[in-house]
Amino acid sequence: MSTPVTDASARTRHRKRSSLSRTQLTGLVAGLLAFAFPLVVDIPGLDEPGERMLAIFLLAILFWVTEAIPLVATAVLIIFLQVLMVSSGAIIDPGGSVEALPAADYFAALANPVIILFLGGFMIAEGAEKYRLDRNIAAVMLKPFAGSIRITILGLMIITALLSMFMSNTATTATMFAVIMPIIAGLKDPKSKAGLALSIPLAANVGGVGTPVGTPPNAIALGALEERGIHVSFVDWMIIAVPLMLVVLVASWLLLSALFLPKEGKIEVELGKNWDRSRNARLFYIITALTILLWMTEPLHGVSSNIVGFFPVVALLALRVMEGSDIKRLDWPVLWLVSGGIALGTGVGATGLDVWMVESIPWESFSPTLLLFVFGMIGLGLANVISHSAAANLLVPLAVSLAISLESTNVIVLAVVVAVATSFGMSLPISTPPNAIAYSTGEISVKNMAIVGVIVGLGATLLLIFAMPPLWELMGLV
Repeated sequence: MSTPVTDASARTRHRKRSSLSRTQLTGLVAGLLAFAFPLVVDIPGLDEPGERMLAIFLLAILFWVTEAIPLVATAVLIIFLQVLMVSSGAIIDPGGSVEALPAADYFAALANPVIILFLGGFMIAEGAEKYRLDRNIAAVMLKPFAGSIRITILGLMIITALLSMFMSNTATTATMFAVIMPIIAGLKDPKSKAGLALSIPLAANVGGVGTPVGTPPNAIALGALEERGIHVSFVDWMIIAVPLMLVVLVASWLLLSALFLPKEGKIEVELGKNWDRSRNARLFYIITALTILLWMTEPLHGVSSNIVGFFPVVALLALRVMEGSDIKRLDWPVLWLVSGGIALGTGVGATGLDVWMVESIPWESFSPTLLLFVFGMIGLGLANVISHSAAANLLVPLAVSLAISLESTNVIVLAVVVAVATSFGMSLPISTPPNAIAYSTGEISVKNMAIVGVIVGLGATLLLIFAMPPLWELMGLV
């Protein structure tokens, strides 16, 4: 039985966890007021369903930016409010001239094909950790890069980026820091330690843009495009994103080398390989390899990457390679957060809010490049202060709706630019979980992280906006 002192301490800790910060409290009040405004004030040119959707949209913006409630809570709240307020089964007649979607269409966001694709990626990432495939791959791949500190860090960044293409950025960063912490401890130069610690989150954030399953903003963009009947295959996304990823990765390494790493420094790396040769591990290796092969050869066999993404889920569970306890460890909040963004895009399009947003601003006076610049810079800026997923959830649905209404703007280009730009927001410890993990080592100052993050993020986004679209067009990808 607990003592009164223990009970009091527990109550104090609970109050600390449940109390809101000033920013959260402000966001909660502002979000509720913004939600109420379109419901009580007639918005010129907007039907009643659009006004209700605008209320939900404004609430989502303020709640996601301030984290007044958890991000995933905002995502599911969006779906719930859409069902109650703008679906054909709404508690109040939606009215207006636009036919309302059934509630099932909004609930369907929770099982959208893109969510299934991401679920498959999460299963593979969880299995890689369970059977130590991630660390063993790192050990094998790092061997050719041993010796010079600059070359070793290049190797670490390449490995991190490759893992991050198929695992979550957070899981990849945690895995790689488990590998390099002994190396950091063995370095005596503080600048070298900082450079090594910074290399991992940089590579994880950049590597995530390379595949549809690499990071949630990619899935959000694919989901928004799918809702409009536009399919981008797994391979097409890689062809679009990987060249940019490689250029930014090498540029990031050169920047770290110039700012932190000595030319003559050496690193001794000793990584033991301990391959799991059990029956389940071998099955996991086979299923993972087959899944990736099917993703990479989608144009040949014609099976959608979303369908392929469900294969490892079924195979790993049916063969008892993974169990219910493994499923519990999957990052379900991220899946639901992506679902909220997909549902938001569905509602914006179904209620006519997208048309009203387009007509409210003279977007047609913007050149395609200026439009890319505006959305790319907003995405980069937002993603530095709120989660990448939240930033993409807010901007991608609007960008896709806008691009469809403007003949001069390519829908795929704008969606990809917005999604990828949000992944380049990495100048602060709060910008992304990999940054937070790196900062927690105590080897990196906020100043150094900000300098590197701003230079890489801004440079990468400008390259994305001005150099990549002409290249994609030349290659016939868009």
